[in-house]
Amino acid sequence: MNYKLQLRTPDSTPNLVFNTIFFDAFKVNIVERYFGRVPKSCEVLFKVRTLDDVLVQRKDGNTRVKIKDADLETYMRLIKVLGSYEYRNHLINRNEAEQDLVHFILRLVIINYDLN
Repeated sequence: MNYKLQLRTPDSTPNLVFNTIFFDAFKVNIVERYFGRVPKSCEVLFKVRTLDDVLVQRKDGNTRVKIKDADLETYMRLIKVLGSYEYRNHLINRNEAEQDLVHFILRLVIINYDLN
């Protein structure tokens, strides 16, 4: 499955970061909310949309998923790699780093959404 990863879209601010993963048939919008003083707390939500921007409902009828606990730690570790010095300067394999994040998010999408 082909994908395009768009990190920190132009609408992002220091306290609100938007990331998007485009797949062939749908896209995943990821919102990171940072609040508080140093160290900042973080809340991460994601929604699945069709390419026409129609929200896809989860299996339980809601539209968004909040990443919690161990999954949140994993997500933050993966995002930290994509913002690292090594990633920016091609010192690590960029494709592997991006694929790790995409596979992680895709696993969460498959668990929470019924994509027919």
